[in-house]
Amino acid sequence: MKKELKVEDFSPSLFWDVDKTQLDFEKNKRFVIERTLTHGTLSDWFLLKAYYGKQTIKEEIMQVRYLDKQTLSFCAAYFHESINNFRCYILKQSNPSHWDY
Repeated sequence: MKKELKVEDFSPSLFWDVDKTQLDFEKNKRFVIERTLTHGTLSDWFLLKAYYGKQTIKEEIMQVRYLDKQTLSFCAAYFHESINNFRCYILKQSNPSHWDY
């Protein structure tokens, strides 16, 4: 059972650029999951897991268009998935940059 979740439960810096009154945790779950994984703290991660569950987080994070290298590596290890299965990795291979730094 999902516990009630409010924007105020997360770190204040996590959703600084969005209207917090308009953020819906069901409609915007991919955004919330991506933002928490890339910019959140460990306590934010625990809130995310308690609310969505591991399977929902995995399904959504596999479809995100961009993840930094550290977040991608963490997700691949945590969910026991190959990096090659993530959409962000496939898109990155399709659009190579000049330098990889």
